[in-house]
Formats: sequence, C-alpha cells, structure tokens
Amino acid sequence: MYARLKTKIETVLFSDNLKSMVFRGGAWLATGSVSEQAARFARNMILARLLAPSAFGTMAIVASASSALQAFTDIGAREALIQNPKGSEPQYVNAAWWMAFGRALCTYTLVFLAAPFVARFYGNPELSALLRVVTLSVLFEGAISTRAYLAMREMKFSKWARIYHGGGICGVVITLVLSLFLRDVWTIVIGTCSESVARCLLSYVVCPYFPNFRWNWHALRDLSKFSRGLFGLSLLNLVFIRTDIFVLAKLFPAADLGLYTMAVFLVQVPAGFAITLMGQIIFPTFCKMQGDRERTNRVFLQITTAVMLLAMPMVVFMLFCGQPLLALAYGPAYAAAASALVLASAVALISMLNAQITGVFYASGAPQLHRRCVAVMAIAMVLLTYPLAKWLGVVGGQVAALIAVSAGFLFQAERIRHVTGFALNRYGKAVLLAIVPTSIVGAVCLAYRTIGSDSAIPALSVGLFGYLLAFGAAAWLILTRLDVSGKTASDLAQSSLAPSEVLVGSSEV
Repeated sequence: MYARLKTKIETVLFSDNLKSMVFRGGAWLATGSVSEQAARFARNMILARLLAPSAFGTMAIVASASSALQAFTDIGAREALIQNPKGSEPQYVNAAWWMAFGRALCTYTLVFLAAPFVARFYGNPELSALLRVVTLSVLFEGAISTRAYLAMREMKFSKWARIYHGGGICGVVITLVLSLFLRDVWTIVIGTCSESVARCLLSYVVCPYFPNFRWNWHALRDLSKFSRGLFGLSLLNLVFIRTDIFVLAKLFPAADLGLYTMAVFLVQVPAGFAITLMGQIIFPTFCKMQGDRERTNRVFLQITTAVMLLAMPMVVFMLFCGQPLLALAYGPAYAAAASALVLASAVALISMLNAQITGVFYASGAPQLHRRCVAVMAIAMVLLTYPLAKWLGVVGGQVAALIAVSAGFLFQAERIRHVTGFALNRYGKAVLLAIVPTSIVGAVCLAYRTIGSDSAIPALSVGLFGYLLAFGAAAWLILTRLDVSGKTASDLAQSSLAPSEVLVGSSEV
C-alpha cells in the first residue's frame, strides 16, 4: 500500500502529463486565492468598523460606474492569446500587449471625460475625482507583462499566482495602512489602485518582457478574430452584475446600499475568486482537449459535480447562519441584510456552474455563445430590478439577479448540447450526489435551531461543524464517485485512459 501510494503521489506531483500540471497549478492558485481572500476578509472586518456604511455605498457607485465605462473597450487580449494555437510566438505576445495597453489607454480617457457627468447624475461632486483616481488601475492592469498571460497558457500557474494574488495581498496591506490616516472612501479607492500597481510591477519581476514597436499585422488580425466573439461581452456582463447597484443607488440612501453591498460582497468576492481560479485552470485545460468531445464532456461533468458537492451545502449554511455571520463579521447593523446574503449565495452557485460551460465555449473558439447567454441575463436584470426593488426593497436586487442567472444557465446548458453533445440528463445524477452533503449541513443547523440559542458564536460554530461534516461527505463522494455515470475512481484508474485523461477535475478541486 505504501508503494502504491508513493507511486501515485510521485505521478501527480512530478510527472509532465496534463493531470499533474493541473494539480500543481491548482495547488498554487488555490493557496494564493485562499491567502488573498483571508487578507481581504480581515480588511473588510476592520474597515467596516472604521468607516461608515455610506463609504461602502459610495465606493459601490464608483466601482460600478468605472466598470461600466471600461466595458465599452474590452477586447479580450488575454483570452485570445491563451486560446490561439500560435499564442506562444513572439509576434503574438507583442501584439497582445499592445492590444491590452491600447484598450486600457482608451478606457482611462473615456472615464476621465465622463467622470463629471456621472457625478452630476448621482448628485455627488466627489464622485468625479474618485472615478478618475480609481480608474488609474486600468492603465496598470493593461500594462501587465504579456509573458504572465503566456505562463497561464503554458499552465505555469505558480507564476500567475505570485503576480495576481501577491499583488492583491499588497493592495490589502496598503489599504489597512491608509485606514490609520484616512477614515473615508479614499482609503478604499487608493487601496484598489495599489493592487493594480503591485500586480503590474510583479508581472515584470516574475515574467520579464519588454514590448517593441515592430507590429505584426497578421498576429493582430488573428487575435482579433477571437476578440470579435467577445465584443460587447464585458458591457453585457456589467449590466448583469451592476444593474442592482445603479438602480438601488437611485432608490435608497447610501447607508442602505452600503449594508446591501457588504452583505452581497461577502459572498461575491470569494465566489468571484473561486470562479476566476477555476477559469484560470479550466480554460487552458480545455484548450488542450480541442476536438476531443468525449474527453471534454467527461472532465466537464466531473468538475461540475465537484462544484455542486462543495457549493450546495454552503448555500444551506448561509440560509441558517447568514444573520449571525454578518453580525459577527461587520457588526449588528449588517445582520439586517441577511436575506440578500442568502440570495447572493444561490446566485454564486449557479454562476459557478455556468462558468464551467463558459470554459468549454471559450476553448472551442466560440465565445459568442457565452455573449448571448450574458445578453439574456442582462435583459432580465434591466427588466426586473426596478419593479422588484420597489416591491421588495433592496433585497429585490438579488431576487432579480437569481432569476437572471438561472435564465442564463438554462440557455447555456441548452447550447452545450450542440457544441460537445453533452446530455443534459447527466446533470440530474450530479444533483442527486450533491443532495447527500447538503442534507447533512441542513439537518445539523435545523436541529440546533430547534433547541439552541440565538447567539452568533454558538450558531456559527454549529453551522461550521455541519459544513465540515458535509465537506467530508463531499470529499468522500469526489474520491469514490467522481464519474457520475457509475464508474468509481479505481475503475477509471484501471481503464485504458492515459493518465492525463483521468479525473482532471479532481485536481482542480
């Protein structure tokens, strides 16, 4: 047994097959992501006690307006470089840098000119200066060394983890230092810019590169073919993600918006990083499977099942423990936004499932399919947010988001049948497996609710205990039933598949 275990560990850690690269890369990115998220969570807990809720509401408006203007110029240079078979050639690397930096320069110019109009729309003159400063981060993000993106393409994720998550942690530290001297929204704005500056500097330290002026028009045209499928995607994404902020900012006071955004961000930030983490691994992994539909479907289903097993219990945990979690993390006033937190958890779950389909579309060279999905979600948000917010209050923003993301997921699930031939009834088997750990955390929390007290710390402790039990059950199911068609892990290991074809999804988890 020791010899077999040693052989398996050496195969996973030190071989050069796809599974090993995914496992090592996933370990690097997961470590970086967890470290950054822990730092961000600690930062938010401190800032929530130092700054007024209105500061977070103002920052939400600034971030939303900045993202809206950035969306007009997004061209997907990084994705185009990773997906293109010639992406490692020097002329393509140089073309991608100029595409990214040119886009960043256009974005900042647009934001600089539009900032006074945004401030006038919301009746807050301070927004103009805040917007112009926070969008400096776009310039630094656009100037990141293209060799860093090439490292992702080559699945050298350790370099990207040092750049991306290292820069994020530097920004968190700078924000906390600034909070000792500034007690307003400028603390968050300057801290946000510092993250981008740190990432840009780290990219040239870890992946040295100096762009030249010898443009290769053929490489630019080739990368632009993929980018055309992304045209308008960022704008549609922004409409879906930020419509609730834009609408609620006009309907409710900044303090109410601050409570809402902090509750939603408690879920959105880690969920966003989880989606980013999976995307950074899944996209290049699926790119290496181009043309092999059976293998793509198998890995896609394994990853989707693992996501359900781990994320569905978390939604139930938030349902029972959301209120004490907010009270303990940010203070008693934030507990009023528990309903928004629960709905945001459900939105995050469906978004994670949707992200797996998006990875398949991108790797297949068909990003326009995802663009149509986001268009459906954006239209739903525009139509539903205002009436639901008037009817339900601030929580209506997340009700609209849940309806919209569900519609988008159903749209993409239907389209993947035509791209890879994936049978949708296989989702049912994944859901049945996920019910096991989900029911465990639900039963533990429900039992405590009937006999326990309402104190935050005991309730959270019992909820975390229930989730740990559910996590153990999920881990056991992942190890024994990752292939939901009926094969166990040992069955797959003894099959005729190459090592790189077996259970790639388990490495990511």
